[in-house]
Order: sequence, then structure tokens, then C-alpha cells
Amino acid sequence: MENTPTYIYKIATQDQWEEATSLGVFKGAPIDLQDGYIHFSTAEQAKETATKHFHGQKNLKLVKVATQPLGELLKWEVSRAGGGALFPHLYADLKTDDAISVVNLEQDGTGGHVFPDDLS
Repeated sequence: MENTPTYIYKIATQDQWEEATSLGVFKGAPIDLQDGYIHFSTAEQAKETATKHFHGQKNLKLVKVATQPLGELLKWEVSRAGGGALFPHLYADLKTDDAISVVNLEQDGTGGHVFPDDLS
């Protein structure tokens, strides 16, 4: 993909991420396991993903991952939701050591979430 973003993001529950860190790998959320790859979002897509799939949920983590080390296992594919947007999908487990940062996604009082100012 031309102009591949440097970083991608995964929203996971606290329980999912705690289990992953104990194993050293994140195998994915139930939807990831069902689809056969780990769904990620770009910085531009992360807020929409949170709104669409995680509205009202508490205890969420935002996991930031560099794209370069993932190599050819990271594929950019058209969203099944339509619109033609390309989303990053990882066709492998994610090593938790590959996480650049993991931050809590706090709720904003309306069921939405507050994202870090430096989302890039």
C-alpha cells in the first residue's frame, strides 16, 4: 500500500490484553479468531472503530503497533462495511513485545471514548 501508516491500533478489552501479556502473544478478540486475522485500525479509523464496535464498553485498551516489523503478514484490505476504506489485517498472532504503547481508553461520559492527543 502506498503511504503505509507507520503505526496501527488495536482496541482490546483489559481481560484480552492481560491474557495476551501472560502468554506473550495476542491471538485476537472473538471476531478476529472467527475471521482468521487480527483487525487493526489506522489513527484516522480508530475513533470510528471505537464508536461502531465498542460504544459504551469499559476497560478497553488502545494498543499501538509499528507496521514495519509485521512485514508481509500485514495486509491492507477493503472493509466489509463498505465505503472502500482499506483496513490493516494481521494474519498472525501479535507478539505483545511488538506493542509500542498500551493506554487505557477512558469513557467520555456519553459512552464514547477519549483518545490520546498524540494519536498518529
